[in-house]
Amino acid sequence: MLYPRVKEMPRISSKNQVTIPVDVLRETGLKAGDEVAIEVELPDRLVIRKRRSVSLEDAIGYFDGLYPPDYLEKLRARERY
Repeated sequence: MLYPRVKEMPRISSKNQVTIPVDVLRETGLKAGDEVAIEVELPDRLVIRKRRSVSLEDAIGYFDGLYPPDYLEKLRARERY
């Protein structure tokens, strides 16, 4: 767990911002400009994850196998009549 290594616990500012300690950033590989996703894991626990970019190929491949291979052709054939 990272907490024992943190000398001073960050606080939430009046603008709802938190400063992440440099050693934690270094250990996780996060750097200025990285996009992160912040999720609620438990009522008192947040998880910060580096957002990975999704390529167009990843997005298209996500739906592979959703429909049978000839589904689109059958659907188009019905529209013609």
